[in-house]
Amino acid sequence: MSELSPGTGPAVERLTVAQALVRFLAAQYTERDGVRRRFVESMWGVFGHGNVAGVGQALVEYRDRMRYLQGRNEQAMVHAAVGFARHSGRLRAQAVTTSIGPGATNLVTGAALATINRIPVLLLPGDSFATRPAEPVLQQLEHPSAGDVTVNDALRPVSRWFDRITRPEQLVPAALQAMRVLTDPVETGAVTLALPQDVQAEAYDWPAGFFAERVWRIARPAPDPDALAAAAAAVRAARRPLIVAGGGVHHSEAHEALRELVDATGIPVAVTQAGTGALRHDHASETGGIGHTGTAVANSLARHADLVIGVGTRYTDFTTASRTLFAAEDVRFLNLNIASHDAHKLAGLPLVADARTGLVALRAALEGHHVEPAYEAEYAAGRADWETVAGAALATPEDASRPTQAQVIGLLAETVGDEDVVVNAAGSLPGDLHKLWRPRSPRQYHLEYGYSCMGYEIPAAIGVRLAAPDTPVWALVGDGTYLMMPTELVTAVQERLPVTVVLVQNHGYASIGGLSEATGGERLGTAFRYLAADGTFTGDPLPVDLAANAASLGLAVERASTVGELRAALAWARAASGPTCVYVETDPEPTVPAAQAWWDVPVAEVSRRPAARAAAEEYGRLRETRRHHL
Repeated sequence: MSELSPGTGPAVERLTVAQALVRFLAAQYTERDGVRRRFVESMWGVFGHGNVAGVGQALVEYRDRMRYLQGRNEQAMVHAAVGFARHSGRLRAQAVTTSIGPGATNLVTGAALATINRIPVLLLPGDSFATRPAEPVLQQLEHPSAGDVTVNDALRPVSRWFDRITRPEQLVPAALQAMRVLTDPVETGAVTLALPQDVQAEAYDWPAGFFAERVWRIARPAPDPDALAAAAAAVRAARRPLIVAGGGVHHSEAHEALRELVDATGIPVAVTQAGTGALRHDHASETGGIGHTGTAVANSLARHADLVIGVGTRYTDFTTASRTLFAAEDVRFLNLNIASHDAHKLAGLPLVADARTGLVALRAALEGHHVEPAYEAEYAAGRADWETVAGAALATPEDASRPTQAQVIGLLAETVGDEDVVVNAAGSLPGDLHKLWRPRSPRQYHLEYGYSCMGYEIPAAIGVRLAAPDTPVWALVGDGTYLMMPTELVTAVQERLPVTVVLVQNHGYASIGGLSEATGGERLGTAFRYLAADGTFTGDPLPVDLAANAASLGLAVERASTVGELRAALAWARAASGPTCVYVETDPEPTVPAAQAWWDVPVAEVSRRPAARAAAEEYGRLRETRRHHL
């Protein structure tokens, strides 16, 4: 719901469409729990002939109202905006402007990431001429059966709201709809306003009310009383309840409400990738990650739970182990979610509400209820056992040895402060982190795993640092991800942002290499090595020097070859005042506990190769354990 400031009379002001849009965005605010925030305070941009004379000129015109951030890659700019908005609790966002053609289509991956993770970002791609003075113009798509199709239509399926502004007066309702979607906790994601390059520069007489301050209030809807009563009855009847905390706990800032509920009831909590940090790692009810990358204790509880209480989770395949994890015959689901779509998943009992409001109400409805002491003792013992396993993987006893990836995680955990933020998204690191990281504050663990997009980490770390200027931020990056998108390191240098890249060199795609081996793919195309005589990629490692590359982009770089050198390098980076890189080559031998639950990746049904035949036999056995929950 929006609220307009008073004094918005019938006066008009003549501005271009781009100028009007920048002025409009500068006057938008969100308010939740009585706190008001400027919603769009900065705009990323790479300029070309589709936006340089429109939005580009408008940002020059109103540089006192809208901060401009110079990006190097359009996809990376969206990742940075996502990092900013996520760390801001979705109460602030950034806009991204691009030229037409390749600049616009480079947004597609970032838009998909934002929408899948339900993070607000406003995309303003340039578009082909609305007036069509000459066709085709540079970078215009000519479609043989539709004259109004442009490359920006590729953004439709990955945007929560899409519009093309072909006349100036269309901007008013379109901008208001864009803000409605961006600030709606259920609907939010990428919003695209495609801006034809001629329309951007066209002048129009705008009503003064369009530029008045407007406040978009973020409500906290309460659960329906009857649904709440049914939910409380289900919890009271359960012998082995388990809470699965998802990203909605963070978005709603429901951490304290969750802690108070589990303190009162003793119900254990497992966390998704997005929900990690919902409780501190040392809370007695926190059992760690759930699902394919989860902990042994959390997954054991999940297999025997008779009631799974999902709080702000989408129940992705990693969380449910492709619907094989929740194995008890009588298991039922209770889903507290602000989105009805998610609240009804797995045939669950829906409790549609804001996560914080719903948890507070559920605690009140459960007054006096507590799980059996034997159940508490069971998961306490499981926590202790897993702590021993994880501690062994993280231990760093030899300062002169080459560190394993788990030891990199352990040394980073030793170095960071409670409020530091660690950003990661893809490769083998998310699985290792979900099992081993011990979060000490709600937003310390920043994993993008809805899209698990390689290249997210560095720009997202920049976005987090822009959202929290005094917070140390670490981008934990493998060599495969680094090679995808290192370009925004130049932006970090330009903005003098003290982010630290921890660059882990393992000479290939470690995660996909393991998956390839397990599914009969024999690690094809997953190692960064020369071709051997037999045509396989098993020769010597490629002589690339990623540390030198980071230094060439302007970062201060420290190389670490041993555990002791890495410990010193991480301490150096945390004390640094500018962007830094710690480069470490890791021992490739896996030291992290194997997957604690299945993940459905279909394998070849027929093959002449023994590896594929063995994988098919194992796949056939495991897929029989899938079930629909009804």
